[in-house]
Amino acid sequence: MYILVLNAGSSSHKLGLYTIGNRLPAEPPAPIWEAQLNWHPQTNTVEIAIESGNQTQTDCRPITERKDSLSSVIETLWTGPTAVLSHAGQIDVVGHRVVHGGTDYPHSTWVTPAVKADIDRLSAWAPLHNPINLEGITLIEQILDNVPQVAVFDTAFHSQMPAVAATYPGPYRWVESGIRRYGFHGISHQYCAHRAAQILQRPLSSLRLVVCHLGNGGSLTAIRQGRSVDTTMGFTPLDGLMMGTRSGSVDPGILLHLMRQGHSAQEIDHTLNQESGLKGISGLSNDLRDIRQAMTDGNPRAGLAYNLYLYRLKSCLGSLIVTLSGLDVLVFTAGIGENSPDIRQAVCENLAFLGLQIDLVHNRQVSADEDIATPASTIRVLVIHTQEDWAIARDCWQLLSDQHTIEATKP
Repeated sequence: MYILVLNAGSSSHKLGLYTIGNRLPAEPPAPIWEAQLNWHPQTNTVEIAIESGNQTQTDCRPITERKDSLSSVIETLWTGPTAVLSHAGQIDVVGHRVVHGGTDYPHSTWVTPAVKADIDRLSAWAPLHNPINLEGITLIEQILDNVPQVAVFDTAFHSQMPAVAATYPGPYRWVESGIRRYGFHGISHQYCAHRAAQILQRPLSSLRLVVCHLGNGGSLTAIRQGRSVDTTMGFTPLDGLMMGTRSGSVDPGILLHLMRQGHSAQEIDHTLNQESGLKGISGLSNDLRDIRQAMTDGNPRAGLAYNLYLYRLKSCLGSLIVTLSGLDVLVFTAGIGENSPDIRQAVCENLAFLGLQIDLVHNRQVSADEDIATPASTIRVLVIHTQEDWAIARDCWQLLSDQHTIEATKP
């Protein structure tokens, strides 16, 4: 079975092709073909990298339509030096990460016209993501015609959060109209929780974990007995941590103040989602690597951006540890979480009072899926390479297998 996965983020788009037989493998397999597109609005370019076996293809081109770049990359699956298929019809199913599923989608589901309409409706709640997710679904319909597609929702893992964590303390009519905390990055948080239990060889049900998914977008999730019990993102992916271009939590009175000054909802939306966070404070970039370099060069705003990012991260982490009444495992994942030893060290040093100790040398040299805590540490600290694409592929395989089983048992 060939499964193509499209995983769209706010500043990148990852793709992977998996081949799975009659049984799911115990360990996550590597895709037989993968690609990544990174959009750089500052230079108006898109950076493309495609890997297939020993073949690597890279390109950097001016940004045109996002769908045009994506279409040209998908077609390299069966054309050019990175081709692994003889024709497009070999793809059995396509899975998409969809950021917001509201309350109607606690599980992955087949894409239908009704599901597409819901994804579009929920774009108002995830304006940087749902439109891109829907664009990918529409593009696959154009390229691969009637291939079945699956929507795997980032909100699904958080759908069973306790009411006290999911409810905003506004009027109860908010709850009745669907205004609540949904949480995001659920595919990554759920995968990392299960992977942590595998690495530690302990039952997931016995662990209290906080997973730190830190990338251009970022969120933390408190997990008890394998379930999300609280998370930093809320009604939209704008809530919680300071991020690359997103503000994270701010006093809602600021927004009222701006509206009274004459700013429109669209202007405020753009400011909070695309002109805030690391980019907004530093005035330079949403990329933490650029911020670090500017700090080295003595840029005070870069220093403030970096320190503010850390401060907000530590503050949110502390609140989740209290929610769990303690902590057994701390997980770092995603672009910053996996590749920024200085961030990991700074966070862990603040938890020394709980008995957490990391091996500073190992922290600098760690590869994927390893424990960087010392043997004496009371808390395990894992760096896990999040495999959202594999988690999406696994859900696609399960849905298609269930469908085949149902069809085989029909009289």
